[in-house]
Amino acid sequence: MTSVFFAALSALCYGAADYTGGRATRQSPVFAVLILSQLAGLIGILVVAPFVPDTAIRLSDMLWGAAAGVSGVVGLALLYRALATTVTAIASPTAALVGAAAPVVAGALMGEQPGLLGWIGIGVAIPAVLLLTAERRGGEGAERALLFGVLAGLGFGGFFVFISQTSADSGFWPLASSKVVSIALAFAVSLFSRGQLRVNRPSRVPAIVAGVLDMGANILFLIASRIGLLAISGVVSSLYPAPTVILASILDRQKLSRLRIAGLLLALAGVALMTV
Repeated sequence: MTSVFFAALSALCYGAADYTGGRATRQSPVFAVLILSQLAGLIGILVVAPFVPDTAIRLSDMLWGAAAGVSGVVGLALLYRALATTVTAIASPTAALVGAAAPVVAGALMGEQPGLLGWIGIGVAIPAVLLLTAERRGGEGAERALLFGVLAGLGFGGFFVFISQTSADSGFWPLASSKVVSIALAFAVSLFSRGQLRVNRPSRVPAIVAGVLDMGANILFLIASRIGLLAISGVVSSLYPAPTVILASILDRQKLSRLRIAGLLLALAGVALMTV
């Protein structure tokens, strides 16, 4: 299935963007890196979008894009907040699980029918997301972590759902409105919290690369959702923790836990089932 192929490429780009962005935040403030990466993504889409033939910019599509931008950046801000103030071992997998499930629920409500193997693949892939993000660390504040994780996941899932509602003849322009809104919100939050906006030199290239990869992932997901089912495209794209884990294992020599190895195997099985 072609849509699964594009969604899988989207997951690879999202995962690489997360890894690269994570490296950038090691030496610079999170929101400063976020704003720079989003600016890089905006420039990228403004370069690419005009080359898509036969496109028409409509207010409704731009509003869907803006809604996706709000949902995505709010989800990201909530996740960062959760990781900084609550139990990572609860917040992170909860956000990933809800983010993967939201497009499935939305697709089902819109009457999508993935077929028996498609549903089985979805059922296998969603636990894979949970295993890929699972950690063994614990602590106090479990209820708060769960709440933030659910809200962050709804934000991520909302991005997939909202951007998928744009018309095919709008090209990639809705992604431009998404980036403009997300940059404005991230900038406003940073100013309100009196955060630093300067990105240190070692973090600049990784932040820019992360932004370009993230935009590439958005484009690939948008293509996947337009030629296939939202439920399947959303779940496959949500497997982005897999490439992040693999990159961390190869480049940072982080040991793969048994849970994450199981998650990788389930992810491969789920994608394989959805391509049949």
